Amino acid sequence: MQRRCDRNRKRSKRRAIYCPVHGCYLDSVSQKYQIFADRPSQLQQRGMSRQNASMLIANKTAVPIEGEWLEAFWCEYCQQKNWYYVRKADGGTYELSLAPQELWQQVTGVIDPQGNPSVSEFTRRHARLVSFQGMKDFQFVV
Repeated sequence: MQRRCDRNRKRSKRRAIYCPVHGCYLDSVSQKYQIFADRPSQLQQRGMSRQNASMLIANKTAVPIEGEWLEAFWCEYCQQKNWYYVRKADGGTYELSLAPQELWQQVTGVIDPQGNPSVSEFTRRHARLVSFQGMKDFQFVV
């Protein structure tokens, strides 16, 4: 028989996400970044038929994939933050693997690790500068 305090607990439980290397509990240090499919082959890999996947992508440019996301976690054992590809399995369990590079192209709201291709090298370099020199960077010959 359960105790009364156990029966009446309405607060949500802590997610059971453990480090795949060390087995220790992982603390989340970012929000969840949902994964989107923009090609029929991505939906076919998840069990959808070719015809249904093609029609769905034709109607919508991007389809959100349920139960899969990217999230950063802090491992207490190795004292570092890693990005993981998380899949929610049946029974409230989670499958973790290090986030592969190709999944970053399917996520919205994250900064591209290679940077924006439309930004010049000059702008990138000056964005990293600690101090601002103003007109000293522009040497005009009169």
